[in-house]
Amino acid sequence: MRFLRSLTLLCLPFGATPCVAEVPNVVTDIGPVQSLVAMVMGDLDTAQAIVPPEMSPHNFALRPSQARALDGADLLVWVGPELTPWMEKATAALSGEARHIRLLGVDGTTVLSYRDPIKAAEHGHDDHDHDDHDHGDHENHDHADHDAHEGHDHDAHDHEGHDHEEHDHGTEAHDDHDHDGQDGHHHEGTDPHAWLDPQNAAVWIGAIAESLSEMDPENADTYRANASDARAKLDQLKQEVAQQLGDQENLGFVTFHDAFQYFEHRFGLQSSGTVSLGDASQPSPARLARLRDAMEERGVACAFREPQFTDRLLNAASEGSTVTIAVIDPLGVNQEPGAGMYPAIIRAMAQAMSDCAGQ
Repeated sequence: MRFLRSLTLLCLPFGATPCVAEVPNVVTDIGPVQSLVAMVMGDLDTAQAIVPPEMSPHNFALRPSQARALDGADLLVWVGPELTPWMEKATAALSGEARHIRLLGVDGTTVLSYRDPIKAAEHGHDDHDHDDHDHGDHENHDHADHDAHEGHDHDAHDHEGHDHEEHDHGTEAHDDHDHDGQDGHHHEGTDPHAWLDPQNAAVWIGAIAESLSEMDPENADTYRANASDARAKLDQLKQEVAQQLGDQENLGFVTFHDAFQYFEHRFGLQSSGTVSLGDASQPSPARLARLRDAMEERGVACAFREPQFTDRLLNAASEGSTVTIAVIDPLGVNQEPGAGMYPAIIRAMAQAMSDCAGQ
């Protein structure tokens, strides 16, 4: 019986040696989260990420092998339905017996609301009310904490069964919309890209370690010691990047979609605009026109494309300008999976920004 896996005791015949609890089987949504789990688990085991880093988690289509991985999980660690609305239905059906950590609900997490970076830059400040508020009053292991999201309209995001490879993330469709919106999507609620703030990653490391310690008490000391080391490394990473980007608050840049708000907020940067909003939904022609105007007015130096999306619209918005198009990657396509992946993602993003400023 799979749901007893984490409680199963492995013993030699006739009780010749003490019983040893099996290490929990951990599954995550995305590579950066898998990396945080790997920091905590160390040499004990590895976690499996469901969404490959070259794919967008916003509209990923679950494959049978990935459904089986969910079904075999003892612990699911995921950002939440705000990032992967399709996973909420899948987890209810496939992994209802597993423990869950919904990271956006972990106490101490800095949570920001969706924004429109073009509007924010026009007003010279963030286009939302955020107070670096920390989520409290959450049960980290209780799948019922998703109930608070049932009223959120995911219908416009429901891509379950959507063929990711054939539809190019939806960026080729609906170009005849000329309203300044994104095809009826409602961009309210929580921005889910919270892993790009290393302070959040440090908070989540603690929650992961405590969950694993409860499930596997024989290895609790290892999990907690690994978590302590990981938090120290993340604090060092945060200081390193803050020093690298400390004088870049006036850097003019745009990105394909608004995935980098948490990184900007932590390190004192501000985007001048994006092709798409935070859910990577289809932009209207009016929005692209506004972005072109914003890039010209603010002297934008760099436009950052993302490996998970076509760069067609970003190229169109930059056409005729002197903007340099570079790569910035929130998911780590070119990074080695494992404990080193998360720091490598953050360092690569900081280097891309720094290189942009140095041009």
